[in-house]
Amino acid sequence: MIILKNKHDITLMRDSGKIAALARATGGEMAKAGVTTAAIDAKIKQVIVSHGAIPSFLGYGGFPGSACVSVNDEVIHGIPSDRELKDGDIVKIDVGAFYKGFHSDCAATFAVGNVSAEAAKLISVTEESFFKGIEMAVPGNRLGDISAAVQNVVESNGFSVVRDYVGHGVGRELHEDPSIPNYGRAGRGVRLQSGMTLAIEPMVNIGGYAVKVLSDEWTVITKDGSLSAHYENTIAITDNGPIILTALA
Repeated sequence: MIILKNKHDITLMRDSGKIAALARATGGEMAKAGVTTAAIDAKIKQVIVSHGAIPSFLGYGGFPGSACVSVNDEVIHGIPSDRELKDGDIVKIDVGAFYKGFHSDCAATFAVGNVSAEAAKLISVTEESFFKGIEMAVPGNRLGDISAAVQNVVESNGFSVVRDYVGHGVGRELHEDPSIPNYGRAGRGVRLQSGMTLAIEPMVNIGGYAVKVLSDEWTVITKDGSLSAHYENTIAITDNGPIILTALA
């Protein structure tokens, strides 16, 4: 069941979203050679808690971190550890915050030092695909319009869209209906309505779209070992167009 939010709910979600966005940005600033993924996680937890919020991911389904920190061929759900980032790495930082009764969810991919031209393009295209997708996030459109827009940007640049993991609704629960694939056909799926709050999150691989889960039962990697990027924001669909709730301003 899709739960629509009223204006007050969306205001509260924006408050939550600002905290998540700040935590994501803080983690990104730390993404330098020699910094461990555990150190990034600890700082993100500090930021979230210091603003009176709770890390949405900590303990969720048994996840041990406050953030998912995934490096290079790790697509999502990387467990923070003593792994040190290296020059040329790309690191995905995925953050959730629970505040005033609502969750927010956002992610971005950050370059560590000097990355390859192909890695830089991957990061840029992944972010671009998100923004092209939310152009379709208006009342009256279909969910497939968002999915198709994301897929078109990704595949027109020679990359592939992860199919085993998708975006989702978000609100009082971290994961709500509907599921939001990053691939699909325009004109298909649920009709979009004002009051929907969605976590749209393209996950994009340089190589094939196949992925697998490591023995830790969390970390998802590309099956062919290629680099992967991730970009996500929580948005609200309104009569005046989509609003990004996980924005700093």
